[in-house]
Amino acid sequence: MEVTLKLEDFGAGYYQFSLDDGEILNNRGVFENVSPGIHTVRVYDKKGNTSCDALQINDILTIDYPRFFTPNGDGFNDSWRIEGLDSSVKIYIFDRYVKVLTKLKGGDLGWDGNYNGRPMFSDDYWFTIDYLEGSSRKIFKAHFSIKR
Repeated sequence: MEVTLKLEDFGAGYYQFSLDDGEILNNRGVFENVSPGIHTVRVYDKKGNTSCDALQINDILTIDYPRFFTPNGDGFNDSWRIEGLDSSVKIYIFDRYVKVLTKLKGGDLGWDGNYNGRPMFSDDYWFTIDYLEGSSRKIFKAHFSIKR
């Protein structure tokens, strides 16, 4: 998982960054191999030999989700679940006709690929994640596949 900050959002300056109180880096605002969950980034504007107070950006949510799952009862990838989300997060899964197939909360066991007790077809499915970032409500949208 990668977190990228847009430098133009901070204006002119020479910036350094720190993720979750880690090492301060000259990395152009890109963090790689970031674990799913909520993180904090500090942005330092270095001007000459002096430094200003860091701008702290809290509650940055990184989301990693399975691109497919295979609910065939073999014990591997039998449910679709997103790790690292707290229980305040709401997840809605839709079919291609925008019919809501299930609603989940972060931390739930996931979706087994059934709707009203019947297995859904091998196909693409869409989801939204409704979450708070700071005091703002955000929605993340993506899709995944069922392979049977």
